Amino acid sequence: MRLDKFLKVSRLIKRRTVANKVSEQGRIYVNGIIAKPAKQLKQGDIISIVQADSVVKVKIIKLPLNNVSVQEASSLYEVIE
Repeated sequence: MRLDKFLKVSRLIKRRTVANKVSEQGRIYVNGIIAKPAKQLKQGDIISIVQADSVVKVKIIKLPLNNVSVQEASSLYEVIE
């Protein structure tokens, strides 16, 4: 699954276009490397999202085949920091 789609489906970022912008600005890292929106993710990858005053780190637990409900969204990842 693409990085931008995972961020939207998991509700870490509200919209896919916003996920694209943030990624293009170099504020999203996958396994410590700056990632583009089309980066293919796999289970176990660690995503770091740099915000204005903090960094959110999550580990991917599972990748959905398509959209998931709001209740299931938080089960896709585990917050590390």
